[in-house]
Amino acid sequence: MDAGSVRRRHESQLLSLPDVIGVGIGRDDAGAEVIDVYVQRAVPRRDLDLGATIPDALEGVPVRVVPIGEVTAQGN
Repeated sequence: MDAGSVRRRHESQLLSLPDVIGVGIGRDDAGAEVIDVYVQRAVPRRDLDLGATIPDALEGVPVRVVPIGEVTAQGN
């Protein structure tokens, strides 16, 4: 499965979830492609509503949650 195609099909759905601020493609420790979902902060699954959880995989492609903190625009 092509991770880029899967990401494109699910990107808008992922971006609509709470705290999600970006979606990309990365590689795991073995070099396999994963879909990276960038969030402001990691929240335990048990603290999220059922419809607000990030899936472990999409169409067979693993999903990795990457907490990156708050993103702000930087001036010149």
